[in-house]
Amino acid sequence: MLRGALVLCALALLAGCASGPHARDDAEWAPTPPPAPQIAAGQADGSIYHDQQNMELFADPRAHRVGDILTVALVESTQASKKATTSTSKTDKAKIASPTVLGQNLSIGGNAANIGLDGERSFDGAGSSTQSNQLVGQITVTVAQRLSNGNLLVRGEKWLTINQGQELVRISGIVRPQDIGQDNVVPSTRVADARISYTGRGTLADANTRGWLSRFFNSKWMPF
Repeated sequence: MLRGALVLCALALLAGCASGPHARDDAEWAPTPPPAPQIAAGQADGSIYHDQQNMELFADPRAHRVGDILTVALVESTQASKKATTSTSKTDKAKIASPTVLGQNLSIGGNAANIGLDGERSFDGAGSSTQSNQLVGQITVTVAQRLSNGNLLVRGEKWLTINQGQELVRISGIVRPQDIGQDNVVPSTRVADARISYTGRGTLADANTRGWLSRFFNSKWMPF
């Protein structure tokens, strides 16, 4: 009875600790607004031009300020392969002649008391592992911070609601201004310290997720 109660408590804890999908209204991933224009004391704010809000008709349109929009092209493709083969073999053989007693070879039942030892050991092992991942698409993010060396800290997310499920793509990292193309697009392979996540929730995601009881029996706490 006590064992059954302990098992039920463990299952309840596993169910409660199971992490769900990311929240949609996460303040950490909220868009970063541009800073408000600085107006000196006594200066009139009646001009139609502001340095923080100008259109920059003749300047470079690529993102370079906090709050600017930048498109990241997801071109992630990884492939890993590992193969190992091991083969060992060892053979031992030893023979000891029968001892001599008073000038006569010792015999047992008319047979010489020779001793022979034979041993043979072999081992063959092989293993292989192959993994590949690919993520292609585009996501538009905002500049959250401009670092002291001119690099841009960007982050953003994209929610897609398709039929009975939702897909979430998030990316954050550091971008060099010179890596941004003329069309204001930078490939994800040029994003430093990139953190890219692709998750989902809904009917399809639930169908591809193991239940809490199955996770318990496959956890390290299961003694069998």
